[in-house]
Amino acid sequence: MPAIEAHHLYKVFGRKGREGVRRLEAGADAEELRKAGLTPAVVDASFTVDEGEIFVVMGLSGSGKSTLIRMINGLHPPTSGHVELYGENITAATGKDLRRLRRERISMVFQHFALFPHRTVLDNAAYGLEAQGVGKEERRARAHEALELCGLTGWDDHLPGELSGGMQQRVGLARALAADTDILLMDEAFSALDPLIRRDMQDQLVELQQKLGKTILFITHDLNEAMRIGDRIAMMRNGRIVQVGTAEEILTDPANDYVAQFVADVDRTRVLTASSVMEPPAATLKAEQGPRAAHKVMREHQVPALFVTGRDRTLRGYVTEDEVGRNLDRTDITTLLHPVPEAARVAPDTALADLFGPAAETPAVAVVDDDGRLLGVVPRITLLAALSQDGTSQDGTSQDEPSRNETEAARA
Repeated sequence: MPAIEAHHLYKVFGRKGREGVRRLEAGADAEELRKAGLTPAVVDASFTVDEGEIFVVMGLSGSGKSTLIRMINGLHPPTSGHVELYGENITAATGKDLRRLRRERISMVFQHFALFPHRTVLDNAAYGLEAQGVGKEERRARAHEALELCGLTGWDDHLPGELSGGMQQRVGLARALAADTDILLMDEAFSALDPLIRRDMQDQLVELQQKLGKTILFITHDLNEAMRIGDRIAMMRNGRIVQVGTAEEILTDPANDYVAQFVADVDRTRVLTASSVMEPPAATLKAEQGPRAAHKVMREHQVPALFVTGRDRTLRGYVTEDEVGRNLDRTDITTLLHPVPEAARVAPDTALADLFGPAAETPAVAVVDDDGRLLGVVPRITLLAALSQDGTSQDGTSQDEPSRNETEAARA
């Protein structure tokens, strides 16, 4: 069961919001609704978030992402559609049931920390538990553990004003973790931090998620942040979700020209991985085959070298055309094997940026699994080709091209 399910969510602000939904469903655009005194903030948004996933909602200011997260936690009732948390309809919940769902299922981490300046760091971290009615000793113990997880050991008795901005945000994160809810909602949580501190917090969030397995819905306007931390990303524009996918999928297969231009300046080498560009080797050789077989395969495929594998596809090394040609009378190919340098044996999730060094050491980088089995290769030419960028959409259209201001904001 997904942790979060959003079903055809609409949020239209104004006295006749439902009429606005009907007009949107009939094909009206946002400008028509504004003339009628209505503001469409979220339009027909549907998505699911799997348990233990970091799901990022990415969009520029005014795209509807903050309104969307407020519908997820029940602060904004949808004009139409509904939200389910682990199968429970939070949109239909009221009173005691709504408070229970929020208490048991959801914790929030805000952009501006929302700490009590007169309370200690420990008491701030324990506040959510206090609101739940947890006893003093238990809540302080749980808050202390959460502070340790967030790298704040020794700061329990300090006041928030004694901490840097990054440390204050860690307190906010610790408060959410101490509540031990299933889902963390993070609304621009790191956007107020300096770049270096922000990167550190991103790393810590990913580490904590891997350790604790929390489901995280993260809102941001920063594309690099979205691609750095998100398992999947929902791209929003003008209230609509225009694409949902992994960072690689969005970068290599943008849904439209707007998304393509949005990702045009992303450092592809930090997003794309070996698995996304690897290809089957043109040919390989089994370890039990001899130099004559190797020579024949090389001539047929016009390759200067061959990877040699065992019967179970484990990578044994490689042979070169020159040495094979000089040793055709031998029967054992293994005497001609060159070991593949450890740096040139990479995992499928290795970033392209980490392949350039290995590519200089062998004819092709070998992509292997945890057991050393050859999955594919990344030739030098393929590595270089993967760095090329194409700013057009898959269908060549440009009807959804972002404005100059949007493009400049995205690149910033």
